[in-house]
Amino acid sequence: QVQLIESGGGLVQTGDSLRLSCAASGRTFTTYAMGWFRQAPGKEREFVARISRVGISKYYADSVKGRFTISRDNAKNTVYLQMNSLKPEDTAVYYCAAVDATVAPISQYDYDYWGQGTQVTVSS
Repeated sequence: QVQLIESGGGLVQTGDSLRLSCAASGRTFTTYAMGWFRQAPGKEREFVARISRVGISKYYADSVKGRFTISRDNAKNTVYLQMNSLKPEDTAVYYCAAVDATVAPISQYDYDYWGQGTQVTVSS
């Protein structure tokens, strides 16, 4: 199993950047593909980005493509989400998730482990 802790969220203005981190503890981090999801008030959790075990394969939601970048450092047991050109509609609680797979799917229901979330608020 793996435990996940997100950090790096905060209150920023439109156009600012943030880098979220997801630190993993436990064992066999390198066997997990990782994903980032977000949930805004009153809305369902939505897919943001995912990355394969080694980090070769990456995929993004259309809403963040070109602005967000997912990466991982297996030596540090950490996955990152670099967020640039932030917009108010990016405001949400961001969660990282893990699944024992080579390439993670984009459905939240296919992930087995979740962090507690970190709040990102983008003001106008």
